[in-house]
Amino acid sequence: MADAVSPFAPSSFPNLPEIAGVTLGGYAAGVKYKGRPDLFMAELAPGSSVAGVLTTSLTRSSAVEWCAQVLKKGKARGILVNAGNANAFTGRAGMEGTEHMAAAAADAIGCRRKEILIASTGVIGQKLPADRITKAVPKLYASLSADGWRKASRAIMTTDTFPKGASATCEIGGVPVTIAGFAKGSGMIAPDMATMLSFVFTDANIPPAILQKLLRKATDKSFNCITVDGDTSTSDTLLLAATGAAGNTAPKKSSDKALKGFRTALLDVLTDLAHQVVKDGEGASKFVTIDVTGAASDKAARTIGLSIANSPLVKTAIAGQDANWGRVVMAVGKAGERADRDSMTVSMGGVLIVEKGEGVEGYDEAPVAEHLKGREIHIEVDVGVGRGKARVWTCDLTHAYIDINADYRS
Repeated sequence: MADAVSPFAPSSFPNLPEIAGVTLGGYAAGVKYKGRPDLFMAELAPGSSVAGVLTTSLTRSSAVEWCAQVLKKGKARGILVNAGNANAFTGRAGMEGTEHMAAAAADAIGCRRKEILIASTGVIGQKLPADRITKAVPKLYASLSADGWRKASRAIMTTDTFPKGASATCEIGGVPVTIAGFAKGSGMIAPDMATMLSFVFTDANIPPAILQKLLRKATDKSFNCITVDGDTSTSDTLLLAATGAAGNTAPKKSSDKALKGFRTALLDVLTDLAHQVVKDGEGASKFVTIDVTGAASDKAARTIGLSIANSPLVKTAIAGQDANWGRVVMAVGKAGERADRDSMTVSMGGVLIVEKGEGVEGYDEAPVAEHLKGREIHIEVDVGVGRGKARVWTCDLTHAYIDINADYRS
């Protein structure tokens, strides 16, 4: 983990509620780190539905490949995750390591290997010390509890400076339902139909196919709208497990009116976790919200927003508190989406800077400069061609990002 704690770090880990049918925890297996948990495990009640969204990286890890196979059946009994070693680009040994992890968890829980979901995060290209993990699993399993959230969330951290958790409650057909989960992520953050690592649990009774649709839609509006450095990981994995313990009537389709509250609550939890990832971005000192309107479509608006959010020039200007709007319009232009230069507007901190394709006459930079001194920055862009809109989130780019990543493997 990085030595410096993010300025956005909360004073304490949230008090997450117990989810009926879920026990979890963390354990120090010595995969890479010493004196801290680096192995997370969760046991799920029999019959639990699972859904997942995985990285689209063409160099994805064996753990991601394993999850893809398990998720096809929509049911699982457990999750096992290690930190400190991504087990990616390790050839045949990579899948062997993943299989060893699945076997150890399955033996502990008393289920089939293909009922275990696996994830690994950390350094790419180093062989997984699977023996340390398999040796630790029985002790970890014995320590699982319904309130093991903090240990579990800390066990998946790498360069994170604080554990990230969130929860929400809602109703499905008048039956109370709870959602809670946690995430890790700080660098190599530019999700593409996935997130870094995130594990979310609910006691709702929702069939796997419907759970998958709900998760994918919520992911697209949360984790797929954030970026720290523009790099998509080999290991990005988001899993959602539903134990069914709440006892609500199972919905028959994802658009079921009874799921309205659940859809909102799930999006709230994922968005909260996504924001925490950005706020813990490696070396980040500012949290940036970018609103794009007037685009040809919502998809085009998000592409433009991410082009701004991923621009090193924009991000370093924000870090340096420089109201250089030229870098914003540059990033719009390179996005590859339609934009009307002579109709475009740009605002920072609610102050109009660019209008009708040029700088506002008599523009006073002082209030914008003051806004950029703050922790939370807001940029608004209207590209003047349609009704598409999107909101994305990022952080600034400071020298600390270099310091962290130059020393990552040591």
